[in-house]
Amino acid sequence: MISYQSIDIAIPKLKRRDTTRWIRSVAATYGKKVGDVAYIFVSDDKILEVNRQYLQHDYYTDIITFDDSEGDVISGDLFISLDTVRSNSEQQGTAYEEELHRVIIHGILHLCGLNDKGPGEREIMETAENKALKLMNLHQ
Repeated sequence: MISYQSIDIAIPKLKRRDTTRWIRSVAATYGKKVGDVAYIFVSDDKILEVNRQYLQHDYYTDIITFDDSEGDVISGDLFISLDTVRSNSEQQGTAYEEELHRVIIHGILHLCGLNDKGPGEREIMETAENKALKLMNLHQ
C-alpha cells in the first residue's frame, strides 16, 4: 500500500490514484512489487531534524529514503521536504509539479536499488528519473 501523509505542512495536491499507479508501473520495470511505502511530506525544519536524528547529517535535502525492502518487494518511508522541492524547482526553472514528481520517483528508484552518490551513479539516476517521468505522462 502506498500512503501519503504530512507533518507540519499541507499535503501537496496530487492525483493519488494516478500517482500510485505510476509508482507501481515504474517499480515493475525493475522487477519489483510495491509493499508498504509511506510518503511523508514535511517542511525544511522537519527534514533537517530527521537528517540530524537518523543520519547525523546537518543539512537540508529534498528527500530521505528509509529502505525496508525485502527481496522483490519494495517498502519504506520517504520523507520529502516540500520547501526544498519548491526552491529546487525555482533554481532549475522547472515546474513545481514536475520537480515534486521527480523527487517522488527518486525515492522509489532508491528502493529499487539505484544509488546516486558514487562515480557515474548520479547520471544513471537522472536518466532513470527522466524515463520514469515520461511513463508518468502515460498514467495521467
